[in-house]
Amino acid sequence: MTMQTDLYCVMGNPVEHSKSPWIHARFAELTGQSLHYDKRLIPLDGFEAAVRAFIVEGGRGCNITVPFKFEAAALATRTSERALLAQASNTLRFDKGSIFADNTDGAGLVNDIQRNAGMALTGRRLLLIGAGGAAAGVLGPLIDARPASISVANRTLAKASDLVTRHAALALLQKTELLASDLQGLEGSFDVIINATASSLSGAAVPVAASTLKPGALAYDMMYGPAAQGFMTWAREHGAVARDGLGMLVEQAAEAFLIWRGVLPPSQQVLAELRATLG
Repeated sequence: MTMQTDLYCVMGNPVEHSKSPWIHARFAELTGQSLHYDKRLIPLDGFEAAVRAFIVEGGRGCNITVPFKFEAAALATRTSERALLAQASNTLRFDKGSIFADNTDGAGLVNDIQRNAGMALTGRRLLLIGAGGAAAGVLGPLIDARPASISVANRTLAKASDLVTRHAALALLQKTELLASDLQGLEGSFDVIINATASSLSGAAVPVAASTLKPGALAYDMMYGPAAQGFMTWAREHGAVARDGLGMLVEQAAEAFLIWRGVLPPSQQVLAELRATLG
């Protein structure tokens, strides 16, 4: 008899660029887990059908990337608190007829900032740029890190306000001041700035003024690779410490691996190896 190899994948559109298969293969190797993980390009109108087919195929879980995170949350029969707050899911686990949805993006971001970049968030002033799915996925865990304040700034104030209202009870519990602003009305400077917009992907200008950066601030772009270079160059030119989202990618994958396998892999080792492969 041969041991069954459990099936996992990442679903998205586009998905060819994904580093997740490499990351999870390395996690499995380092923890002695038997699994196969691949990437699947899903038609824009075919997400639910693809998930159902993967379950029939024997799939045990999958990661979800753009543009399906909202659909993933809606498809679930059980949902974690952080996915409920985000109203989006990047991790699904399939358990005997049920679909469990979680969102590990925020935990990945917080772990990368606090552990890998060495900046404690407690008591800091944070600026989160954007109010779409990426921002929604990380706001709850950022609040749980108990910063002094988080300002959510977005092109349209209404969207930022909606996100802040949804997280108001959690912010009150953690004694974190939570504010909404449009990009034009943004005031003050911050210890940590997190770019959760798509501006890096399109090569657009950084959506906030350099005056938002405190001297020595951490400027974090949730993108990685060439897409993040414009934001990171801007940050360095204005005296900030620049960081891309590669660590977030590895750390959120580690959280997903824990959900699926019950084992927390050595994410810092895998991040170092991944950075080395990317040059």
